[in-house]
Amino acid sequence: MSQPLRLDRLPRTVELERDGDGRACFAYVDQRLLPGELSIVRTHDWRAAVRAIETLAVRGAPAIGVAGAAAVAAWACNEGASEAASHGCAEQGPRFWELLESVAERIAGARPTAVNLAWGVERVAALAREALREGALPSEVAETLFGEAKRMEVEDEAANRAIGAHGASLLPAGARVLTHCNAGSLATVFYGTALGVVYAAAERGGIERVYADETRPVGQGARLSVWELSRAGVPTTLICDGMAASLMAKGQVDAVVVGADRIAANGDVANKIGTYGVAVLAAEHNVPFYVAAPTSTIDFSISDGSLVPIEERDPSEVLPCPIDGVDVWNPAFDVTPARYVSRIVTERGVFLPHELSD
Repeated sequence: MSQPLRLDRLPRTVELERDGDGRACFAYVDQRLLPGELSIVRTHDWRAAVRAIETLAVRGAPAIGVAGAAAVAAWACNEGASEAASHGCAEQGPRFWELLESVAERIAGARPTAVNLAWGVERVAALAREALREGALPSEVAETLFGEAKRMEVEDEAANRAIGAHGASLLPAGARVLTHCNAGSLATVFYGTALGVVYAAAERGGIERVYADETRPVGQGARLSVWELSRAGVPTTLICDGMAASLMAKGQVDAVVVGADRIAANGDVANKIGTYGVAVLAAEHNVPFYVAAPTSTIDFSISDGSLVPIEERDPSEVLPCPIDGVDVWNPAFDVTPARYVSRIVTERGVFLPHELSD
């Protein structure tokens, strides 16, 4: 019998809206406040959207990809079109594009590792560039970008549900799944990638329990994954990162399912720091290691994971009270070599790492 999931209890993570005055409004779940408080923040300011991405109020590769596009659209609707209109008719288009390029560069640079952010920004920027070439007014382009951001929201959820369906077929009945970081609904517009696989399997009655690594130092597993899994009605156990090896040694893990922030052409996977260690442990204990991510996360421009830019974050995340003479190294991500990846699950199907280029 399938498990009664309560996905209706999960919020939409990011969304572009219209307020009562018709202005574009970017809405997002402030994930810094979870699990203590579920807060939906709304802003008209694209700069606030950038700050939300930088400070992890909005995080997760698919979510920040859509958020980046929404931020560009919000700028175009609320500021860009009107500022460009203050110039002569012949100069409106070039001025709008000049401003958009600057805004897009700032948004895309908010976080360097997750390729989805640059992908989302470039998608709407390319659309704007083409529309301007065809003679559209900045106000018309702004409306086009708003509509494109909304389409990306729909596409993201559809892709996540397809990933879930493909990934669920890999899991045995009554699976016990280990996950690291949060690649759930909170990391996407809705539904999730790695946890999308869990939700799809749970709907078929295929999940006995999810074990969530706490995911030091920011605690995305402890604060976010267990919060949404419990709200959705999935049996969940939180463990410290250092407990995964013992759990596997006891035979309590049937599969590891994680997300990704960037996947290189050869199948190397950049994900939250600690993922590499989990993959090595899985290989040692003959536990399959699955990566669930949309195709927008695959970066065919880089041949392998050594070329992924790794973001280093504030030392205070690791050591809130500095100690004289103690340095802190705080990379936000690591790279798991393709040889440790059993399968990569996308909305287009399930692939061996070396099959991605096909």
